[in-house]
Amino acid sequence: MDSKCISQAVISRLPRYYRYLLELKEEGYERISSNELSKRMQVTASQIRQDLNNFGGFGQQGYGYNVQYLYEEIRKILGLDREHNMIIVGAGNLGQALANYVEFEKKGLMTKGIFDVNPRLVGNTVRGIEIRMIDELEAFIKKENIEIAALTVPKSKAEEMAGLLVKYGIKGIWNFANIDLHTIGDVEVENVHLSESLMKLSYRVNNRD
Repeated sequence: MDSKCISQAVISRLPRYYRYLLELKEEGYERISSNELSKRMQVTASQIRQDLNNFGGFGQQGYGYNVQYLYEEIRKILGLDREHNMIIVGAGNLGQALANYVEFEKKGLMTKGIFDVNPRLVGNTVRGIEIRMIDELEAFIKKENIEIAALTVPKSKAEEMAGLLVKYGIKGIWNFANIDLHTIGDVEVENVHLSESLMKLSYRVNNRD
């Protein structure tokens, strides 16, 4: 099925399937039914079957899903069966925290460089990854075949920097700036607003009674 026809809601659930299937693998499960998976994920069995049918189904009636096979198939769908080279633009606290997160590499997302405009940071490293200046960005993206950029710059600089990344050939922008960026041409954008997630939690805590 053409990926353009699959809803964003389905796509947003795929990483959860991947995470739960990894846990099942580590616990030694060989197969699992949609009903059993639904209890773990708090998603209805019907929703699980509908979601997976977008990609071919993968299950057998009366047998359920082969955990290893389904894990590998979702891994392929998410593009995690190959490596993606990534850079971080913005070497502040958040940028450095992302660079220190080793779990990305286990999923094939390889951080190759960190970029900033502060000359005092030149040559510093985070987990062995060198901080470079923005004027090296274009050449580095081309040389290292960078596909993804994590953008952790201030809101006022986000659109300008996103424009440069698009111009230099980036395929996807993971945007942490406090502004919504939109898909530009064929460059995909994922906007992440950490404060919104915290505010949703605040609402639930405030209204729990």
